[in-house]
Amino acid sequence: MNARRRRISGIAVTAATALGLGTLSACSSDSSAAGNTDKFDVVASFYPLQYLAEQIGGDHVNVTTLTEPGQEPHDLELSARQTAELGEADAALHLTSLQPAVDKAIDQSDVKTKIDAAELTKLEDHGNVEHDHGGEEHAEEEHAEEEHSEEGHALDPHVWLDPVKYGEIAEGVAKAFEKADPDNAADYRKNADALAKKLDGLNTAYKDGLANTDTKVFFTNHAAFGYLAERYGLTQEAISGIDPESEPSPARIKELQTEAKADGVTTVFYETLVSDKTAKTLAKDAGLKTDVLDPLEGITDKSKGDDYVEVMESNLKALQTALGAK
Repeated sequence: MNARRRRISGIAVTAATALGLGTLSACSSDSSAAGNTDKFDVVASFYPLQYLAEQIGGDHVNVTTLTEPGQEPHDLELSARQTAELGEADAALHLTSLQPAVDKAIDQSDVKTKIDAAELTKLEDHGNVEHDHGGEEHAEEEHAEEEHSEEGHALDPHVWLDPVKYGEIAEGVAKAFEKADPDNAADYRKNADALAKKLDGLNTAYKDGLANTDTKVFFTNHAAFGYLAERYGLTQEAISGIDPESEPSPARIKELQTEAKADGVTTVFYETLVSDKTAKTLAKDAGLKTDVLDPLEGITDKSKGDDYVEVMESNLKALQTALGAK
């Protein structure tokens, strides 16, 4: 078996929706609605971009997010108010193809600075995609030539779970902020350099921490960790593919049970924002343990950490335990 290359059908894109959007809400205590402050007003489509904006912008920005903490992002519908307030922002951050409604709203808005994370790093194809989720039809129409191969594959959007690619996005966001708000460019650059060091440290910790393990295969509830797996020489096997709420077939469950024995898999990972029922059933039937591997769709009181770096460090510890790191 080629562990690096074997992928599950339905692995990538709509998990994208992992990036979700909910109601427009300020996630920092001093945030106000976009466009209503004397700071550089930024609207981020989901938590990973919100984190970058806050880290790079520091005291000079007012950051709001379209994803409410704890909301299951696959359920997003933009309200008229959200769309209107979006147009009042100085900058909007999103990742094309994750949320077609947001892509459309930003494209049609009067936002001065539009930052698409998908253009700041290289997205990759991590396997066949079953277009069975609402919103994908729009994405296909808009990006058929760019994102779909002849076999119907699509690009995996979960780049924020790879610290290296996330760092590339951070650098692009910093440059955009510097250009859009030149009076504070020096501070944006200083903050971006500090963030880059954090992400470099995280990458080193993962690389060293996962270099020598008993197995390289891990099971997840939904397929969000393709970039992370590829970066550190691991193989992700997802129970439910791109939609964390979908039910796997009996054949899929049997396949995973067999693979667990063959590859020395010890743990089935689930996440905090969706039901753990299927993961726990598989674990019970196959005699495996369960643990949390957080796709960082948002920070809640259930998160094992207060921000991106802390949750990623928690994920690393969980992977080390499950994979038998030396």
